[in-house]
Amino acid sequence: MRIGELARLTGVSTRLLRYYEEQGLLQPARTTAGYREYGEEDTVRVWQVRSLLAAGLSTRVIAELLPCATGPVPVLEACPDLLATLRGELADLDARIDDLSRSRRVLSQYLATARDPIEEHAA
Repeated sequence: MRIGELARLTGVSTRLLRYYEEQGLLQPARTTAGYREYGEEDTVRVWQVRSLLAAGLSTRVIAELLPCATGPVPVLEACPDLLATLRGELADLDARIDDLSRSRRVLSQYLATARDPIEEHAA
């Protein structure tokens, strides 16, 4: 199938599919005229990429994990370094959540103590 058909089947734009190819996430065959040719397995691959992106993983990490992925959801098989990579990503996410929670607390304190000149003028 051509890129337009893959886009239609997966709901992913052709531009994004070309980006996935640039990132090494898709490797379509080429016709003699240079057109991209995709197989049914590429439909599953796009769904895998979308699912892993939704988990907050970067395309760099996804490229490492895709050889371990089976099925559209995907299920990740035990590949070398898979668990270490996922644990590292989870630790990074936890650290970002902690930073955001801290920032939220400080901002809430500023908001709680800030004076509204409109309310003061009305009083």
